[in-house]
Amino acid sequence: MASIVEVRDLKKVYDGGFEALKGVTLDIEEGEILALLGPNGAGKTTLISTTCGISTPTSGTITVGGFDVIDGYRDARRLVGLVPQEINIEPFSKVADTVAFTRGLFGKPRNDALIEQILRDLSLWDKRNSRIHQLSGGMKRRVLIAKALAHEPRVLFLDEPTAGVDVALRRDMWELVEKLRATGVTIILTTHYIEEAEAIADRIGVINKGSLLLVEEKTALMQRLGKKELRIELRVPVETLPACLNGFDLDLADDGHALIYTYDTHGVRTGITKLLGELQTAGLAMADIQTSQSSLEDIFVDIVGDEP
Repeated sequence: MASIVEVRDLKKVYDGGFEALKGVTLDIEEGEILALLGPNGAGKTTLISTTCGISTPTSGTITVGGFDVIDGYRDARRLVGLVPQEINIEPFSKVADTVAFTRGLFGKPRNDALIEQILRDLSLWDKRNSRIHQLSGGMKRRVLIAKALAHEPRVLFLDEPTAGVDVALRRDMWELVEKLRATGVTIILTTHYIEEAEAIADRIGVINKGSLLLVEEKTALMQRLGKKELRIELRVPVETLPACLNGFDLDLADDGHALIYTYDTHGVRTGITKLLGELQTAGLAMADIQTSQSSLEDIFVDIVGDEP
């Protein structure tokens, strides 16, 4: 699939010498959902700001739909919608007027039907004549999303769009994301709710300390780096592992009441059958057996934790 956003060797150095981005290269495919994960200060917002033309890169290039974000700023910016972390909206403007005005800023003709649909999708239609200062924080967040969609962007950046908001908005937000993806809109999101990235993203990018550590298809990433664990509850606890079990990747847990066996589900053999046989030989009686698969959050913590 063709790339709609192309980032090449992007660097951003702020006054004082702080390197926020360290040579980031990234291709974002048209119509995909890409989740960018990283701890606070990793460079996620800086990457979004430079791609949207809000911040000027120190070096490197970015194109959106073939337009350079510096030389072809207006053309590139028309293709992009941005939902920022900060809520900064004219407090005395009405909701519907705020959204319609944003559409006009991008040179789009008036389209009342579209504005109504966007407001309905975000449960804002009943608030269309309310002034911004009369809204709750969650409703103001919905208005930000509506503003970002008003000019029908082909690329939508969502920078922590559901941070600190209620469950209803999160649900509406992700339903809307699926609708947009169905129409071919490319979506790039940052989130602290890793389970959301696991649920809706096509690809996962991990960024830390200004460097893009990886970008990979979600399922392939979880298969490649995910771990499978077998938890064996023992009827009688043990203080140490019998010598016959030394060849297995085993850990004692819960004061010797359980054994944790980590294995590769894609290996030729998992070793489980042999392990269970050795347990019987060692005279260890099992009370229960459970398996678990590592989550995207586990993988993320492992990747970021390995960084110096």
